[in-house]
Amino acid sequence: MSRQRPAPDPVGPGMESVWDYPRPPALERVHRRIRVVFGDEIIADTTNAYRVLETSHPPNFYLPRTDIRCGSLVRVDRRSFCEWKGTAHYFDVVGGSRVEASAAWGYDRPNAAFAPIAGHVAFYASAMDACYVDDEQVEPQAGSFYGGWITSDVAGPFKGDPGTEAW
Repeated sequence: MSRQRPAPDPVGPGMESVWDYPRPPALERVHRRIRVVFGDEIIADTTNAYRVLETSHPPNFYLPRTDIRCGSLVRVDRRSFCEWKGTAHYFDVVGGSRVEASAAWGYDRPNAAFAPIAGHVAFYASAMDACYVDDEQVEPQAGSFYGGWITSDVAGPFKGDPGTEAW
């Protein structure tokens, strides 16, 4: 397994590279339209999201609970810890006649630098029917751990594929 940083992919006009994102990560307000479709239903739709930007990762988008359809999230007894954001809790996602276990997460009391995402929820795009940034359907970040959303304006390579754990 190589610990060497990979060569960043080329960046075209209007693009950003995940290799220019900071570590520790940054939090940025986003007013682009963010939508989540699950069970053939739009379960979330907002223009008041945040995104977390971290070196080698496509952004994670955090949506306010007030813009997520009531009944679409069922809190479960699962937690994880992020050295930057704190302790996350998870939700099963419900849409139509479907349920996807632990397919979304949030922070009740994130660390101070991430306080604005308290009460917000992020979704694993890989577990949803579709997730959109504006009208572009995102590509899920590889792997089952990080949950980033890849759009055409973000260049990699992205952490998540086998062999990228040490980046």
